Parts: sequence; C-alpha cells; structure tokens
Amino acid sequence: MRGRVTALSVIIVLLFGLVLGQAAFIQVHRAAGLDASPGNPRNNSQSTSQYPRGNIYSSNGLLLAKSVHTADSTYPWVRRYPLGRLTSDVVGYSSTIYGTGGIEYEYNNFLVSHAQPARSAIQVLDPVHSYDNVKLTLEVALQQVAARALNGTDGAVVALNPKTGAVLAMYSNPTYNPAPLAALNASVQHAAWIKYNKNNVHGFPPLGSVATQQTFPPGSTFKVVTTAAVYRYWPALAQKSYGPYSCLPLAQWHSTLCLQNSGGGSCGGTIKVMLPASCDPGYANIGFDLGASTLFDQARQFGYNSIPPLDLPGVVPSYFPPPNYFLNHQPSTGYAAIGQDNVRATALQDALVAAGIANRGIVLAPHFLRSIIDPLGNVVARTRNSVWRRPLTAAQAAQIVPLMQGVVQYGTAQLVGFLPQDDVAAKTGTAQTGVGNTNTDDWMIAFAPASDPVVAVAVVVPYQSLNGYGATVAGPIMKCVIEAQLAIVAGQPPAGTATTCPL
Repeated sequence: MRGRVTALSVIIVLLFGLVLGQAAFIQVHRAAGLDASPGNPRNNSQSTSQYPRGNIYSSNGLLLAKSVHTADSTYPWVRRYPLGRLTSDVVGYSSTIYGTGGIEYEYNNFLVSHAQPARSAIQVLDPVHSYDNVKLTLEVALQQVAARALNGTDGAVVALNPKTGAVLAMYSNPTYNPAPLAALNASVQHAAWIKYNKNNVHGFPPLGSVATQQTFPPGSTFKVVTTAAVYRYWPALAQKSYGPYSCLPLAQWHSTLCLQNSGGGSCGGTIKVMLPASCDPGYANIGFDLGASTLFDQARQFGYNSIPPLDLPGVVPSYFPPPNYFLNHQPSTGYAAIGQDNVRATALQDALVAAGIANRGIVLAPHFLRSIIDPLGNVVARTRNSVWRRPLTAAQAAQIVPLMQGVVQYGTAQLVGFLPQDDVAAKTGTAQTGVGNTNTDDWMIAFAPASDPVVAVAVVVPYQSLNGYGATVAGPIMKCVIEAQLAIVAGQPPAGTATTCPL
C-alpha cells in the first residue's frame, strides 16, 4: 500500500513539474512569438481599433499621434496625426486593414494595451492592462525647417546629434498624409494605400522614405571616406602631391576614358588642397594608391554594406562593391574613390559618416526613441547611447576636420553663405547620373560647430539638371538646417531668414 502511495506521489510531482515546465516554456521562450501572432485574439481586437493606442510625442512633448473615441461600435477608436505629412515618414500609420508602419510599427507592443508591471499583490493575480506612451528625439521645429527648405522637391534631409546618435530631423519628399490610412471607411483606406504605394516620376513611392530606403551615388561626399582611409591605413599619402591634372587618362587599365574634374579645369596637390577643392582626378589617383580592398574596408568601417540599427522598419544598407568586383573593372577603383560607379548611399548613411568625423571617429547607433512612459507618467524604458562603428581614432578624425572646414572657408562650399560664427565643416557632392550622365544627384554633408559639434546633417536632392551642384542645390538646404539647429540649441527660435528659411 505504501509503495502505491509513493508511486502515485512521484507521478503527481512529475506531472506538476511538467505543467510548470510547459508554463515556463510558453511564458519565456514562446512569449514574444505568441504576443505578435495574428492568431492572438488580443492582437486581432487591437488591429480593429477596439482599444486606444498610446500617444507618440516629439522631443519637447508635441503630440504626434493619438487615439480618438468614435461613435462607431465596430471601430470605437480611430488614430489621429496632428502634424500629418510633416512627420509621417517617421511616425508612420495605424490602419485597420494594412496594419502599422514607422514608429507605430516599431513600438507597437508598447503602444497597444498590455499587462503593466504589478504594483500590488492583487495586480499579481489580476494584472492591469493599459498602453504606454512613446517619446521621440524628433525636433519638430527642425523638421519644419527641413520640409520647407526642400520645398516639395524630391530628396531627403537627415540631422543627427553626433554625440548621442539621436535623430533630430528626418524628412523626405515624396511623403504622404497618414489620415486616410486611419480612416473608418475601408474604401478610403484602400484608395490611399494604392496611391501611396505608386512610384512617382523618379521611382519613389510616398510610403517609402527616401532618407532610409533609397540609395544614390554619394559623389564627392565619399571623398571623406577616402580621406579617412588615407589617415587610417597609409598616412604618408597625406603628404603626397598629385597632379596637377586637367584630365586623368586611364589608358594603363586599357580604358579610353579620361577622368576629368567636375566643371573642367586643372587641379591637384596634397589632400589638404584637394579635399576643399574636390579634385576628382587627384582623388581617383588616391583611390588607385590605396587599392580597392582598403577603400572597401574603410567604407565598411563607416557602415556601408550593413543596415544601420535605426529603430524604423525598412531601412536599407548602403553599398560599396567587394574587392573582387574591381579585378575586372580596374578603372572603377578611381571612380569609387570619388563616390561614383557602383557606390551607393542613403542620406542616413551619409549623415552617419559626417557624425563619425564630428564625434572623434565614433559612430553612435542612430535612434528615434527617447523614452517609454507608462500611464502614470513613469519612465519604464529609455534609450541608452551605444557605439555602432569605430572607423577612426580620435587623432585620425581630428586631421579631417580642418579639411572639411576648408571646404566652407575657401573650397566648393565657400559661396553657400554659412555664417562664420557657426564654424561649419562640410563636404559637397555632385554625382553624374542618368542615361548618358544627363542628371546630377546633389549632396552635402556637414556638422557644426566644428570645435564642438552638436549636429551632423546630410542632404540629398536627386535627379537635378547638369548645371546643378551640391553647393548650389543642397547647400542652401543645409544652411537652413544647420542654422536652425544651432538656434534651437541656443534656446532661440529657428527663424533663419525670411527668404531662404521661412517658417
């Protein structure tokens, strides 16, 4: 009899342990998958707007997204976006048919109603369910300046705090109004979805951010990466004088091409002279001296060929060809060194290059999230700044800063009109593109103040005419954004000038 009781007890203990083990497995190992599963009834009810979502705020507390109660019994809550197109590329949308995008997607698990941490014994047994609010790093005033400076032209502006990785502004054209995607009427949502996923004349869909999802030849802004490779791998090249050249023949690589400086004319010298002047033949020769493998590695160190860890869906990597590509395309090494051929970059990546130089050779992970706030106003999560790349030492990066200041003081950005007191360091870029090189993609990267940078920016305006240049097309936009952010940091309104940077 005692043996039977013992055996039964063992069986009960084993079964109890099995139940506990299964519960632990579900709660720990499968929790995330079940939480996100479309078969989860809670998710289904959330997707049909049965419950309100948390608010999304800008860095200074401006409301970017909220839920509003309706009289509709099927969809009692509808999403509203007070700033509409201005922040839609970042904030995204919440649709009863098409799900979520942008920050709405990235932080969905916080924004939907979910179990809050227990604050009493009763709440352990009966958890309180509610949503959290999300606060971003986005500076709305700077976003407004970027949008108005682009003035409806296809392109993108990305502004970062180089010391933290915080995204201060990210605006792209084309963009979209998120309101129809959150409408109660299904036909309105469907019509908007079709419209926003249709490419414009340049092949850009409004729902696809130009800043993070489109790549372009970076042109001469890539010379900053080439310069970085000199200081990191072969510092003696910094003292080597090249040229002068009016046109660099490529016959030694069995090519009939002749690499000419943008706009013609002759140029050459050391990199101290050639970076401010943006000498294409000289930098092509630097590329040949460094070699494709060195250029590839330096580009990789800045983040090329990797997806930047931005908390936004759909971010694409920038591209630098692998070394074996150049074995059969040897002249391409020279073109790659000046950001042409098959080199392609997003505006986000180029902003990260500028930020890496500004931040003493360290590229911090870009991020939008500032904090997660519970219904009682408590901060439950906060972004911790983290290093993404270390492309240079502080000493190596410091040698590039005065060269980029020279671009503004006496180089290709001299006529942009940067204020001397802003101490801007920059690099222009003009990439010839299109069939027969009939267009230009116009770039500028910059940071300021060069002595203690608080903002790093990239501007790209693609598909411009052949008489467009980085300085003349992207330069005025950059000037507006730099001046605006420096004003914000100083506690002043980012008014700019009435003609070039209107608010």
